[in-house]
Amino acid sequence: MTPPDDTSVPGPPSQPPAVDGERPRWWIYRGTGEPLRDTTLGELLPPPPPWRAFQGGPVVARPPDDPEETARRLGGHRPAGYSPAFARREADLVNAALMLRRPLLVSGRPGTGKSSLAYRISRELRLGRVLRWHITSRTTLQRGLYEYDAIGRVQDTAALRAAAGDTPAGTDGGEPGAAPPDIGDYIQLGPLGTALLPYDEPRVLLIDELDKSDLDLANDLLSVFEDGTFTIPELRRARRRNPVVRVQTDDPEGEAAIAAGVVKCRAFPIVVMTSNSEREFPAAFLRRCLLLQMPEPGDDDLASMVAAHFGADVAEQWGGTLIAQFLKRSRERGGLSIDQLLNSFYLAASSPSRDDEALLNLTEAIWHRLDGTGPAVRPE
Repeated sequence: MTPPDDTSVPGPPSQPPAVDGERPRWWIYRGTGEPLRDTTLGELLPPPPPWRAFQGGPVVARPPDDPEETARRLGGHRPAGYSPAFARREADLVNAALMLRRPLLVSGRPGTGKSSLAYRISRELRLGRVLRWHITSRTTLQRGLYEYDAIGRVQDTAALRAAAGDTPAGTDGGEPGAAPPDIGDYIQLGPLGTALLPYDEPRVLLIDELDKSDLDLANDLLSVFEDGTFTIPELRRARRRNPVVRVQTDDPEGEAAIAAGVVKCRAFPIVVMTSNSEREFPAAFLRRCLLLQMPEPGDDDLASMVAAHFGADVAEQWGGTLIAQFLKRSRERGGLSIDQLLNSFYLAASSPSRDDEALLNLTEAIWHRLDGTGPAVRPE
């Protein structure tokens, strides 16, 4: 989502870049898709409001980058965008969420690019790998925070003792045998738990399809979002024997040290929650979020998205034919997904025949209805 080009000279590193009449000076996220240069978010971001300040520590190392996932989500060309008016509103809300340290709830029809916002923010602000928490009706808050494999630890403890010929303490009056494995090997932080580690700069957390959750999950998130901290009871009980425990995180090969069983953030994460507008959320939850409604994309918006993935040449060659037909079918079939359009453009770009009629026949199978009412049939 791309506001107009900026030609002004950047300000000093401790301040957001100077902007022209289209960009307020307080913007940090600019929506251009261009990563920050010669500065970092930590240098640009002003201190939080007193009621949103957190002091977790010690500071955790910077997260890894994930360029392959970012390219898969966003394409390798100029970033996709909506109209300048909506791009301005999007950037306003992203920057407000940054400065207020509040979650952003992004609503809209499936396929309108809600999830990709998290990846655009991460790429532009150079914040590393996006943590993604996909929500289903069975998702619980604890699964997002951490998981403890108690059964696996018991089984491994028994196997170690059996291999050493030891007897568990208390079963025959003897002394304990082999020590159980380190509890940290059996605890893994989830996406939310990893995002709340004390990073020096905020992690980007995507909570995808929140409206698919159990009715209680939104309320359960309130205290975590307000306090920026959570406790792992299994580590809390063992804190005298193991005051600091290293656990696995949601990042590949990631580890973090947890002191006294408590995780407390330092930089509140940039939380992007998506909703398909299939249910309402509690008022108390909405009060703590900033709300962004994604519009229905038009011709120019779709052309920009296609160019972001395939380049301007493909968008120009096939855009008029496919986009117009796609919008028509979308209206007839109750709304189609942008993924379906991108699939048809990929086939168009790969087709040696360049036969418009044959391509349109094929795309009818791809542009099927999303409401479960049956396959689409192209009218004669």
